[in-house]
Amino acid sequence: MVVGTRILAVEDDERIRTAVRLALEDEGWEVTEADNGEDALAAFSRQPTDVVLIDIMLPGIDGFEVCRSIRRTSDVPIVMVTARADTHDVVAGLEAGADDYLTKPFAPKELSARIRALLRRVRTSDTGSSHMTFGDLEIIPEEGVVRRGGEEVHLTKTEFRLLVELASSPGRVFSREVLLERVWGYGYFGDGRLVDVHIRRLRTKVEADPADPKHVVTVRGLGYKLQT
Repeated sequence: MVVGTRILAVEDDERIRTAVRLALEDEGWEVTEADNGEDALAAFSRQPTDVVLIDIMLPGIDGFEVCRSIRRTSDVPIVMVTARADTHDVVAGLEAGADDYLTKPFAPKELSARIRALLRRVRTSDTGSSHMTFGDLEIIPEEGVVRRGGEEVHLTKTEFRLLVELASSPGRVFSREVLLERVWGYGYFGDGRLVDVHIRRLRTKVEADPADPKHVVTVRGLGYKLQT
């Protein structure tokens, strides 16, 4: 447990919202609730939040837009919650800026495990180097800074950890399973789509031409590597 951890739970179904709150409070976390997108954004702006849980289907502003709005100003970890394991919903949620997703119905233990994994993440990584350069790409893990062509690039915590993990062994191919374990903190119940979508988002920020990446390269059938 992380002392003083506050979680914003956004869910319009009162029964589910109450069950989630009780499960999270049982873990010792402080929970703020919202039953619609407008109230969620207002609550987020009022007080610091460590993790946000957002149901996709909300009245008014939907979960995708809530996620995008939060991402414009914050890199707080976000978990999207969907009633279906539908690929479109999952990918759309991740593309909106979510770090992870859960499909209803989910067990309280799984929700707690996901949140603990998110909270363990920090913007630093033990790479053995405090400054790495790959062409026009500059990575300073200790400061949480990435620059491309001298201009600082804003990455979410998950995107930053993913890039630093790849940069820790330039030229090495990392499988999706390894990246799930090292970046997300779990491999056995993770989803490879998490890796694929975050790689795609990362490329839009660190590549001059995301469609023809020079740094973050796909090795077909094996995984991804940072090109040296």
